[in-house]
Amino acid sequence: MLQVEEMTIAQAHDGFRNSTFTCRELVESFLHRIQTLDKSGPKIHATWAISTVAPDEAEALDLYYKQTGKFKGRLHGIPVLVKDQADTKGIVTTYGTIAAINNVPNEDAFIVKKLKDEGAVILGKTSMGDWATTWFSASSVTDWAFTQNPYKRDHDVGASSSGSAAAVAANFAILSVAEDTGGSIRCPASFNNLVGIRCTPGLVSRTGFCPLIKTQDCPGPLARTVTDCARMLDCLVGFDPQDEWTAAALTAGPPRGGSYAADLDPTAISRVKIGVIRSLFGSDADPACHAVNLVISKALAKLEATGTTFVDVELTDLKHYMTFTPTYLCRSRADINSFLATKPHLPQDVATIVPREPPHPSLDFTALVAHGPKDPMDDPTYLQRLLDRDTFQRRITCLMAEHNLDALAFPDVQIPAPRHEDATNSRFPTCWDFPTNTLLASQARIPAISVPAGFTEDGLPVGLELVSWEYREQALLNLARGVEVHIAARRAPNLWSVQSNQNI
Repeated sequence: MLQVEEMTIAQAHDGFRNSTFTCRELVESFLHRIQTLDKSGPKIHATWAISTVAPDEAEALDLYYKQTGKFKGRLHGIPVLVKDQADTKGIVTTYGTIAAINNVPNEDAFIVKKLKDEGAVILGKTSMGDWATTWFSASSVTDWAFTQNPYKRDHDVGASSSGSAAAVAANFAILSVAEDTGGSIRCPASFNNLVGIRCTPGLVSRTGFCPLIKTQDCPGPLARTVTDCARMLDCLVGFDPQDEWTAAALTAGPPRGGSYAADLDPTAISRVKIGVIRSLFGSDADPACHAVNLVISKALAKLEATGTTFVDVELTDLKHYMTFTPTYLCRSRADINSFLATKPHLPQDVATIVPREPPHPSLDFTALVAHGPKDPMDDPTYLQRLLDRDTFQRRITCLMAEHNLDALAFPDVQIPAPRHEDATNSRFPTCWDFPTNTLLASQARIPAISVPAGFTEDGLPVGLELVSWEYREQALLNLARGVEVHIAARRAPNLWSVQSNQNI
């Protein structure tokens, strides 16, 4: 089998051009790695249903290249895994719930089709929390088995895009599709030493994705490098007539140079001014928060030494905006039910799937979501939440304008990846007690990127989050590239230490 560890899009394409290996050989090597390390061996539990036709699809791409001398698209032959939130033709798609265990879509989600049109080979689906509603990785589909953190397997990987992150970190694919409503790209990216970007809502279509909050849902890429993240984003962004929110893709216009990866300049971060929100750092009196603060502080100091200007900034009533404006309990039931209405073979109300008294602690918040109002307008707080949400976005943009900032910075999460037991031992009594900072960008509906910042002394990854105003995805990718080069925090997990006698 090929040595596929840490392989990039460019390296895979060079291999095809140089006849070092074929698409089929590459795909089979990743499938072998999944079988060896995910389905058996250490059992990371990152993947769910695996495609039975991926090798044949790869072989068809080999034939296409042999006959035309051209790649089918920008992701020709690139192995990709897809979060189980997205419909994928011919592959079991559960949306994280055992109630959909026999659901096999007959068409792809809009962006899955776009990936295939670009030549990507879909290897299969990744594990996720029920209905994308949890910060931890256990779900009813996996009988509450947690996805293992590739760096420390007794720790979690973040949710709800848990499998998508663990799979890329563990080199089960080159790229994965994730989705971020409140932080489910950035939190798993932070815990798994990855790059993940949440876009301005509407740049990427949600058609074929089971929603959580339609006004916030953002599918997007997870990758091991900023360049690969940008190249995948190129293939995801675009107008979809079935998702009216993607009018935003037309408003944004094309990226400079025709690609989000076109102008990545690692020196750019040395010429910018970034605001650091200190109130989003946890207390140094808490050992877990102190460990994260130490990593982030060292990263910022290293960037400052290269020329980056950092200034401390604060936003009045920040906690209110981050905790009051979420509308999960007001509208998620209605949004999920609108999707179920397109699946007549499934139950038509999420409240009939998730009991009011949940059978497992991981479903505590899910149950609250499932039994919210059928119509969000029935919640008397709904209007004020929306008004405050829009005020929040304006205040963040004005803060950045007032201080002439290019971005805001803070840790994605105030703690490193928690232990699996923390999902049920009352360390976080409610969903709102989980110390994530990703809600800032989610609630303001502005773009944000997570990039590896380093490791704690215990060997757990920590991510740095960079945030800017609407449609600044390319600028954020450029800054993240600078962090990637100057901090150089990405490293592969040592999975093979427990499988030393196998060629993986």
